[in-house]
Amino acid sequence: MEKNLLQQFTGDIVGYGASLFGVSLESLTPCHGSMNFVYEYQSGAKTYILRFTPSAHRSVNLVRGELEWLLYLKKNGVAVSAPVASVRGNLAEFVGQHGSGFTVASFVKAEGRSVPYPDCLHDYELYYNCGVAIGRLHAVSKSFLPSSKRVQRGEWRDNFYLTNIHGFVPSDQVNMFEGCRNTISNIQALPAERQSFGLTHGDVHVGNFRVDGSRVVLFDFDEAQYSWFINDIVTQMYYLVYVYGGDDGRELRESQASRFMEHFMKGYSQEHEIDKYWMMQIPLFLRLREIIVYVGMYKNHPDVSELNQWGKDFISEAKMRIENGTPIVDIWN
Repeated sequence: MEKNLLQQFTGDIVGYGASLFGVSLESLTPCHGSMNFVYEYQSGAKTYILRFTPSAHRSVNLVRGELEWLLYLKKNGVAVSAPVASVRGNLAEFVGQHGSGFTVASFVKAEGRSVPYPDCLHDYELYYNCGVAIGRLHAVSKSFLPSSKRVQRGEWRDNFYLTNIHGFVPSDQVNMFEGCRNTISNIQALPAERQSFGLTHGDVHVGNFRVDGSRVVLFDFDEAQYSWFINDIVTQMYYLVYVYGGDDGRELRESQASRFMEHFMKGYSQEHEIDKYWMMQIPLFLRLREIIVYVGMYKNHPDVSELNQWGKDFISEAKMRIENGTPIVDIWN
């Protein structure tokens, strides 16, 4: 989290925001969050999440758009962590003044168990069930219309990390910046049609869902964006292959990608169809996700020399791939 936001996020902000949802400050347990301040609390027999989104990251209307979409997904059979209303009957409450502050929202905590690394790397049933969940989400997405333009979510190119590349990455990485421009330009040239483009989760990975029996329950829709549906698929794949570094990791990345796609697409095709044309664009979207992760590493670790060895290796390897326009794995060409 940026230093200035940490300074703005006072105990008074937390206490007042919590009170708007009928929660005491003492009942909150902090959770990890890189873009938001997140807490967990109990009410009755249920567990809930309380999230504070800095206005520097998302406007209150963008958060309202996210919550509106979550309710639509739940109504249409997608398993999600649904929002709950404040004591004033609002899904989102703003705490601050003059447009600067935090948007507070609360959610029912997703049921089920988490699937951490390395357990997720060979769980074929998980990949299939993820495919069913994301396929259903994409099928429902095509019929969703926001209540107004004011709350409409942004598009993929509005991603926080893509719009802040120069703010976090050292200015001397000229070739890396050029690689970013080339990848983004190639993606902008793709056709955006109803069957292949719509509102997506934007950041699906094992940290953003839980497994409840055969159901995958999705949460953390903070990155929800209009994008190509293939992008949601690629994002999951990326986080399952990027753990394998170095030249020795290439074969492991390829076998992992193959395993994931085989089982994921069996589940996905039960709910939604995707044209083979988009499967051939996977390498391009892998390049996009790598840019986002690379910028995120610099945001969270401005002094990359302090990273562990895996982190240092990743920064070095990702930089080279971005510069050369090479995806982290390519089993499609």
